[in-house]
Amino acid sequence: METAYYLDKFQKIANDLDQQHFSEKKLESKVGIWLHSVALKVQKRSWINASQLARPFEESIFFSVWVNDESARTGKLYYNIHALKLRQLTGYKIKSRDFATAFRMRFKAFEMKWPNVRLDLGPLTLMEGWVVLDEEHFAATVKDLTYNFSAIAFIIDELLEERKIPVELAK
Repeated sequence: METAYYLDKFQKIANDLDQQHFSEKKLESKVGIWLHSVALKVQKRSWINASQLARPFEESIFFSVWVNDESARTGKLYYNIHALKLRQLTGYKIKSRDFATAFRMRFKAFEMKWPNVRLDLGPLTLMEGWVVLDEEHFAATVKDLTYNFSAIAFIIDELLEERKIPVELAK
């Protein structure tokens, strides 16, 4: 896989996203290499553990679109939503399995907009799917997936709000 090539492609896509749209939804994007994959990741600051030692894409909830050697070889571009170390999110009382189940129930209404999506995964991966890795339409495909995610991000906000520890109990 051409790592530099995909880093450049993803970065151009991230730069070309409607910044006002994502800013209004408080969504931020980042391009980089994670677990031997080149990825575009999207999340809200409020979905990240408040600890100064926390790493943004390790103790948090985030959406990603990625390609790696295997996906390039099989002609697939993957996407998913991860929910990592939710028990460690400051200010919330979250059980990962319950959170994943609740997300999947609410996601069902949007499932038809997500090609080849799977919901039968463990609690760390709320959903995962793939689309054909088509170089000619790569940017449009990644943008479509990213905008699809921006349309369902409210589900995560609602689930977190339901699990927020009241301020008087958090002390």
